Amino acid sequence: MKIVIAPDSFKDSLSAQAVANAIAGGLAEVWPDAELVQCPMADGGEGTIEAVLAACDGQWMSTTVSGPLGVAVEAQWGWLEQTRTAIIEMAMASGLQLLTLEQRDACLSSTHGTGELIRAALDAGAQRIILAIGGSATNDAGSGMLSALGARFLDGNDQPLIPSGQALAQVQRIELGGLDARLRDVRFEVAADVDNPLCGLQGASHIFGPQKGASPQQVLELDAALGHFADHSAQVLGHDVRDQPGCGAAGGMGFAAKAYLNATFRPGVEVVADLVGLAYALDGADLVITGEGCFDAQTLRGKTPFGVARIARRKGVPVIVLAGTLGEGYADLYAHGISAAFALTSGPMTLGYACRNAASLLHDRARDLARVWRLAVSR
Repeated sequence: MKIVIAPDSFKDSLSAQAVANAIAGGLAEVWPDAELVQCPMADGGEGTIEAVLAACDGQWMSTTVSGPLGVAVEAQWGWLEQTRTAIIEMAMASGLQLLTLEQRDACLSSTHGTGELIRAALDAGAQRIILAIGGSATNDAGSGMLSALGARFLDGNDQPLIPSGQALAQVQRIELGGLDARLRDVRFEVAADVDNPLCGLQGASHIFGPQKGASPQQVLELDAALGHFADHSAQVLGHDVRDQPGCGAAGGMGFAAKAYLNATFRPGVEVVADLVGLAYALDGADLVITGEGCFDAQTLRGKTPFGVARIARRKGVPVIVLAGTLGEGYADLYAHGISAAFALTSGPMTLGYACRNAASLLHDRARDLARVWRLAVSR
């Protein structure tokens, strides 16, 4: 019996590796001789670096950078020496996680710190940089990132601007002569599941601006500023990508990555699956167990269980989900390669209790699942 354990992290509770360990412990009680292959996963958001480094024997790196509002933060990133690959989570340098609710400011926040992480990766000799761009606090179209890499943005008086969402409206000239020449030799991949364009009602400002602190009036102003910046970018680059899917991701970071860095876009879970070798791990497997904190209709939007199920389906391997909770629409996933889904809770309990005891709850549910599965295969 070969079982692949490929869960995401449980937010505010357990890392993906801790989830996999707990599930493996429960399964081993029933199947002590089973081959249990742990393959911790992520979907390009929180936990991406941790999952990849655990699977690939990578190295944690740390760099002091500017946070979203200019305050210095210590940001971590991942390094795979053998393939000269850097994994950067934008949220580490430019994320909402670095701000209180009151500090969120889509007009003033900047991606400068993410650019500093890219520069650190270049200094390390990176030939491939993976940008996981979930959880951003910014709406500056990646201009701060570009500034950290040597680009200059000037106003009508030829004065340099400090990049931010609101500063984009003042851009009259873009200078790329100082852009780091090493960028030309690096392959950029953006791990993102957002397919929004840069501007408009489905664009970065309208869809994501409010959660970053933008008022209704500021949303309109920020959207206009993004369009203005896209106009000037098209003039200097000779091509316009603002309407391409994904350019509205992370407050327009997707736009900068595609337009200025020639980045390719892939669903985050696919990027992680390739890096950790999930498809290879599934060869000869009898069962896959995956999971996440909340398994619901939103899982269809590229979250880990959905991505794992797509890959497992191609291999003909059944997939079972162990989740913190089963939310509205979770049964819709049964049409997409999920065989069954189970919640951790064994009875009434508070969210705090469930989070504190998630490891033991996972262990017990995995044990119970193994006992049921053993009945099925023994007939």
